[in-house]
Amino acid sequence: MTVDTPALGRRERNKLDKLERITAAASELFADRGVDDVTTQEIADRADIGTGTLFLYAKTKGELLLLVQNSMYAAALEQGRTDAAATQTVHDGALAVIRPVVECNRKQIDNGRTYLREMIFGDPEEPHHSTALSLTYQTEELLAEVIVRDGRVTPEAARTLAHVVSAIMFVSMAATVNAERSIDEIVEEIAVQIREILPG
Repeated sequence: MTVDTPALGRRERNKLDKLERITAAASELFADRGVDDVTTQEIADRADIGTGTLFLYAKTKGELLLLVQNSMYAAALEQGRTDAAATQTVHDGALAVIRPVVECNRKQIDNGRTYLREMIFGDPEEPHHSTALSLTYQTEELLAEVIVRDGRVTPEAARTLAHVVSAIMFVSMAATVNAERSIDEIVEEIAVQIREILPG
């Protein structure tokens, strides 16, 4: 027996359409010039809406960046889930989760670093910030699923190790000293560190 989902009403379709236009406009402008060099007016103009309408969807430019990056992060996490399923060792599985997240964060380096700053210091009451935090929790959950595949690790220990691995990943991506480093170099830095803590 199938359950039909009700069709969206006109108002909901209009809201969804505006959200998609805002996301696309912000994504294009941020990718081209970086978040610091784009104004909310430019995003509103590109999305063909008023700035007042724009602020109904995101109150700040930081929130707009979270909106854009969250969708990319979610896709990276799903890629990591798929890639990790094909690995044999805990270490390789963890790196399979980590690499797409690093790649996503480094598509536009300044935007990626600003995104991490917004995640840490942004307003947790804002919906896009809340979604970003949820994605970090999902990352840890996925890492814990990979780590617990080693039968010697309890679920509780796997969650603790996943938290540490996640922290290593975020610090490596955010560190100023790594601003000019390649994706491979950052992943290798993470790999060296997590090799010391994950079961072989």
